Amino acid sequence: MKHRLKVAGIALAVSTVLAGCGTTAATSPSASGGAAAGGQAAATYDPSAAAPKPKDGKRLKIGVTFPILDQFLQKLADGMKARAAADGVTLIIVAAQEKTDVQLGQVENFVSQQVDGIIIIPVDTEAAGPMTQKANGAKIPLAYVNRRPSDLPKGVPYVGSDSLVAGKLEMEALAKLVGQKGNVGILQGDPANEAAQMRTKGCKDVVAKYPNMKVTKEQSGNWYRDKGLSITENWLQSGQKVDVICSNNDEMALGAMQALKNAGKAKQVKVGGVDATADALAAMKAGSLAVTVFQDAKGQGAGSVDAIVKLHNKETVPGFLNVPYQLVTPANMAEFVNK
Repeated sequence: MKHRLKVAGIALAVSTVLAGCGTTAATSPSASGGAAAGGQAAATYDPSAAAPKPKDGKRLKIGVTFPILDQFLQKLADGMKARAAADGVTLIIVAAQEKTDVQLGQVENFVSQQVDGIIIIPVDTEAAGPMTQKANGAKIPLAYVNRRPSDLPKGVPYVGSDSLVAGKLEMEALAKLVGQKGNVGILQGDPANEAAQMRTKGCKDVVAKYPNMKVTKEQSGNWYRDKGLSITENWLQSGQKVDVICSNNDEMALGAMQALKNAGKAKQVKVGGVDATADALAAMKAGSLAVTVFQDAKGQGAGSVDAIVKLHNKETVPGFLNVPYQLVTPANMAEFVNK
């Protein structure tokens, strides 16, 4: 996603996998209502399953490019590293500092290094095509994770979670807390990201079910906490009442809560987020964050490494490996503290 606090993204080498090309399974929608990219088959990924190994005994080298390494995406990287160690793979991890041209250059470098596989978390899901073409042209196994490109072709799996479900889980819980009535503000992530688009849609779909609820505010905070704060400040200054803030991620939600606290309105507005980051869970424990949705970043990272190993082994890989979301509330938050 998911997201986030900026952190310097520098290449780091760790253990990971790859080579040749496998196949992805054929058509079918996902059970949760989201379709696999390119009409490909969807399957639920189980992070607890045994790690696959390269059948030819080769120690694979996989290049991984992140948009940034923030609090959430660092968890995803940790999941990759742990799985790479289990799979017997070497990882080369770099971050593009949210620049599409830099990320394309990183993929080109991986191709020139003749890595065995490439994993991409795209800066812009609408601009992933050239990277896909570079990897496919070199016949290097490729997988996308966390952010699904809009033009993902068959043969390239996506490992992530159904973002529409995240938006629905979050908004249903928030709606229940306010008796299914009131004004809703939506803090959207980067509008170019599929996750932001679908989480926003999920929120709106739920609001549309209830005659006494309506979306009155919607603005993009590009996943950042400071943006969530400034946008919420502007909403409060407008004078129009907001009863619920449905944020596409925890970072923006945390910013919104700070703005509400500064304005003395923290108890008047229910705020939700997505990711269940450590900071979000701390805010929930303190009584300020109403709900969040756990996105299994480590599971997504593990799934992407497994996908590359299986493609190297010429095994069938579903077009969409779904790592399910889970609703987090004060009642069950203790289960997610160390995940």
